[in-house]
Amino acid sequence: MPTNLAAVSLVPLQLQTSKTDQAIVVKCNGRLTFDVSANFKNEVKALIPETRRIVLDLTNLAYMDSSGLGAIISVYVTAKKCNCDLRLINFNKRVRDLLGITHVLAMFEDFGQFNVRMP
Repeated sequence: MPTNLAAVSLVPLQLQTSKTDQAIVVKCNGRLTFDVSANFKNEVKALIPETRRIVLDLTNLAYMDSSGLGAIISVYVTAKKCNCDLRLINFNKRVRDLLGITHVLAMFEDFGQFNVRMP
């Protein structure tokens, strides 16, 4: 069932976390913007000691601003320092464009194609 991103775009950021044998998956729903980026960063960074891989599923992320991008990059840097792999999956064209414009798309491109299953 397709998700209505117009309806999701009005929702504040909500994170749903689940664990698999291979990773902790964080489903991001709503908008990752300045007003929630610090909370996002703190919540995801707190997961790093628990796993070797964190997967951010951005299927329902309707919008991300530069603060949201900064939060993802901050989590990425912290994860790398702790030998934890951070991956983004299922990001939409708007998020892909933001990652491309800021030259960080290459860090996540292999996993960002829509409908890519978690490895």
